[in-house]
Order: sequence, then C-alpha cells, then structure tokens
Amino acid sequence: MTNSEPELPEFMRKQYEFAAHIRNPELNNKPDDVEDHRMAIYRDLFYNNVEGFIANGFPILRKLYSDANWHAMIRDFFAHHQCETPYFLEISQEFLAYLENERDEENDPIFINELAHYEWVELALNVDEEEIPTEGVNPEGDFLAGTPILSPLAWLLSYQFDVQHIGPDYQPEQAPEQITTLVVYRDRNDEIGFLEINPMTAHLIQSIQLDESQTGQTLLENIALQLNHSDPTVVINGGLEIMEQLREADILLGTRI
Repeated sequence: MTNSEPELPEFMRKQYEFAAHIRNPELNNKPDDVEDHRMAIYRDLFYNNVEGFIANGFPILRKLYSDANWHAMIRDFFAHHQCETPYFLEISQEFLAYLENERDEENDPIFINELAHYEWVELALNVDEEEIPTEGVNPEGDFLAGTPILSPLAWLLSYQFDVQHIGPDYQPEQAPEQITTLVVYRDRNDEIGFLEINPMTAHLIQSIQLDESQTGQTLLENIALQLNHSDPTVVINGGLEIMEQLREADILLGTRI
C-alpha cells in the first residue's frame, strides 16, 4: 500500500495544463492538442483584462514604471498570486495583498505599498455597499448640544508618506517628518473626496469613532483637557468650525435624534 496521490482524470490534467500556461507561458508548455494561435487568444485575453484593470485602478503607480517593469510586475502577480476571491472588482484588493505580502523587489519605490493603498481606497469606497443613513439623523442638528454622527463612508487614514502628492515628478526617497492624515469619503451624490486634515481634526474624528454617545461639547472639552489648553473656549470654537466643515462634505452627517 502507498500513500501516493491518485492520478488526476485526464480532463482535470488538461485544465491544470491550460491554466498553468495561461498564468506563466514562459515556464509552462501549452496543452499538446491546442493550436498555439488559439492558445494565444486566451493568453492575451486573460492577461490583458487583469493588467488593464490594475492599471486603471492604480493610475499613479502605473506612471512610475516603464512598460517593461510594469508588465514584469503584473506578470509576476498574475503567475504567482493565489487570489482568494473570484470577483473581478476585487482584483485591486488582491494586487494590494500581493504588494504587501509577496512582492520583494529592491528597485520598487519605497512608498509603493502606501501609494497603492491610497489609490485602492477610491475604488473600495466606490463599490462599498454601505449607504449614508437618513433615519435617526438630524442633518441640521446642533453639534455642541447633540451627538455628532460620522458617516460610515468616511475613512480616516494615516500614511508615513504624503501619498496625495506622489507622481512622476515627485517620488520621495524617505518619509517626511510629519505623517499624512486623510479622510477619504463618499458623499450623498456618490462622489469620492479626499481631505487632508490636521492632528486636531484627526483627534476629533477618532474621538467620535471611539464614543458615539458623547455630545460635541463633551468631546471638545475632553480634547481641550488632553491638550492642556489654557483656554478651552478656543478649542471648542475651533472644533465646532471643523465639524461644520465636515458636515458640508458629508463626513459628519448631523446629530443623533
């Protein structure tokens, strides 16, 4: 008796040969009984669809690579990454996982992972099935007296690099001293927006996320206390102005009813 794996049926072996050749034609021969010009249709169709989708999803990243280097990277992803989803819209997320966990190329930009994540967020928010709630929300509510409501389609993000400025003409070789904090959001018109924010605004948004039961007045008083500010009124007035700006962008939706 042996513990060897049973031999695969012929049709399954052909499927594996076919798929292996599609993924990496340089290393895997095509099935013997398929003409090369027919096989080329599948080779080009599969690869071009995936490459085109990634190029459209990461347009800035694409501009940073020569054609040869870009296609070498996409071919490596196409040949070796084991996708966890069959959905085409999630290819960008799979490519992001590939960059973060599998890609190891010393000539890649030092900021590649953060730039890719920044670009991926736009697609992720576009296809997010979450909707801006209308029930239980007073869009004109008083932020100081009421409880501010943060949109579920507003994502607070921090990066070591100033990713919003990176492009062919600006490719930093080391991270700036100050981290970059952004809110990426989808508004009521399903438009995607990117807002660079200061530490005070980031602190306020984080405070709302951590405790959805506090009034704006209490939130801002706590922030003033944490900052040890000599005049809490300044913090409260400044925080109220920030909240009104966030309301205009549909980042804060109003107050809880």
